Amino acid sequence: MRKEEFLKEHQDLFHKQVSRSDFPPDFVFGVATSAYQIEGGSNEGGRGPSIWDAFTRKKGTIIDGSNGDVAVDHYHRYKEDIELIAKFGFEAYRFSISWSRIFPDGTGTKVNEDGIKFYNNIINSLLEKGIEPYVTLYHWDLPLHLEESMGGWLNKEIVKYFAIYADTCFANFGDRVKNWITINEPLQTSINGFDIGIFAPGRHENSSVEPYLAAHNQILAHATAVSIYQSKYRDQQGGKIGLVIDCEWSEANSDKIEDKVATARRLEFQLGWYLGPIYDGEYPEIMRETLGDKLPKFSEEDKNLLRNSKPDFIGINHYTSRFISHITETTGGPYFYKAQQIERIAEWEGGEPIGEKGASEWLYVCPWGLQKLLTYISQRYNNIPIYVTENGMDDEDIDAPLDELLDDKLRVRYFNGYLAGVAQAIKNGANVKGYFAWSLLDNFEWCNGYTKRFGLVYVDYKNGLARHPKSSAYWFKRFLKGDEEKTSKKED
Repeated sequence: MRKEEFLKEHQDLFHKQVSRSDFPPDFVFGVATSAYQIEGGSNEGGRGPSIWDAFTRKKGTIIDGSNGDVAVDHYHRYKEDIELIAKFGFEAYRFSISWSRIFPDGTGTKVNEDGIKFYNNIINSLLEKGIEPYVTLYHWDLPLHLEESMGGWLNKEIVKYFAIYADTCFANFGDRVKNWITINEPLQTSINGFDIGIFAPGRHENSSVEPYLAAHNQILAHATAVSIYQSKYRDQQGGKIGLVIDCEWSEANSDKIEDKVATARRLEFQLGWYLGPIYDGEYPEIMRETLGDKLPKFSEEDKNLLRNSKPDFIGINHYTSRFISHITETTGGPYFYKAQQIERIAEWEGGEPIGEKGASEWLYVCPWGLQKLLTYISQRYNNIPIYVTENGMDDEDIDAPLDELLDDKLRVRYFNGYLAGVAQAIKNGANVKGYFAWSLLDNFEWCNGYTKRFGLVYVDYKNGLARHPKSSAYWFKRFLKGDEEKTSKKED
């Protein structure tokens, strides 16, 4: 890909100072977290163990040998953290409920009232501050009992248990929660959990079959929860429900037809894998052709369920982009990528990186990718309402003076560029309704433990988990107040 001509087309995203006035008045700005990454309190309040509690105990699974037992202690400090959300002017907060805090063994036989109380306290505290809760039912922390007793997401029976859990959450919280997300990033659960094995439950023994079975059951669990909400709660509670999927933007590495076809194929393996069944009642044709019998089939009953439980919105988690080339021979690596016959490229034609580098090896700053992704989804999927439910970048956890650690200039450039991309997508006709920055706090970053920091707020792991807002948090505060002139001067 030629750098100069490509970036010239998107230069406004790198140089324009974005402002609140670039977005519709009713556009929602929020910040996001997930339960296992921030809560801690793993043995408190009747919470049962999750697959991540077990996975982090296995030697070598987490780079720094850490776990989420305490995390950043949001379980005890949620009021302090909600004060921070309010301080910086965010209108919404996306968080997840820990399934095993509601049903310790996941089966739905006995509700844990302490868990209900904990999330009621969070919801009520948010509403007192004028912050709208956006609640994710499943962000990867499956109750351990369901994994050990029945194989977790590999067993279709799990759909029944997820339905009971979702119904219980709607019944207990839906009078105040008006925005529900069923499942977060089922692709990551499927590939990293059942193909590569770097996420819980850490399986890779049958990577050509199990990821697709886990995904299949997550899709049915999502549709069942949507059906329950729409038939039983929507009229009374008046809320909305959707699904969050993740997608890095794919750009053809050349004008060759095979690279363009490979790029379309890549997007079908990311977005179409989940949105195809939801909108068309079937997996994308290219996935069916490529995977054959490895891809589960939907029964007529399943297809009826999918047809009659359309989500109200789609959440998109997006961080970075890649150029895509077609390749015919693939060696090594995850089966998921080999099946796609693609090469994911993070360099321009001259060998320069595709964008400025985050701490994670996969993360480059490419704001044009989010603009293109949002436009693509709107055109491909009937202009469905979209929320950007995660977007952010990370720093390494390093020893340095605190004032240096808090002055996160690259993260400020990242947010400015990506928000400019969202604004441009809206101008191009994309039906984008909101944006959630990832993340409110530095936290447990899954297999990377505490070695990567995505937070707007620095958490001092060595000194009582003290919270210290970074420059990016103050940038959002000025941005959300519409103080464009001060924002521009401060960050120049």
